Amino acid sequence: METLGQILKTKRETKGLLLRQVAAYLDVDQAILSKIEKGNRKPTKDNIYKLSEILEIDKENLMIQFLSEKIAYEIAGEDCASQALKVAEKKVKFIQANNK
Repeated sequence: METLGQILKTKRETKGLLLRQVAAYLDVDQAILSKIEKGNRKPTKDNIYKLSEILEIDKENLMIQFLSEKIAYEIAGEDCASQALKVAEKKVKFIQANNK
C-alpha cells in the first residue's frame, strides 16, 4: 500500500515536474515538500487541494488518502484501533445525518 507521500512523488515524477516547481506552486520551501513526499511531514488541507490540481489527481481520492493516513497514524499504536474505527464510522454517519 502506497503512502500519501509516495503517491505524490510518483505522480510528480511521472508528470516530469521538479520538486522546486511543485513547491513554488504550493508556496512552500522545497525542503517542506520533500519531507511531505518522504512522510516526515504532513501536508495541510490547502496543500492537498493545490497538489490535486497541479498533479492532476482526483481531489476526493487525494483527500481520502490524506484523511485516512491522518487517522491511521493517530490510532495505529492502540490495541483497540480497529474497534475505534468502526465506532467512529458510525459517529461520522450520525453527525452527517444531523447536520443536514
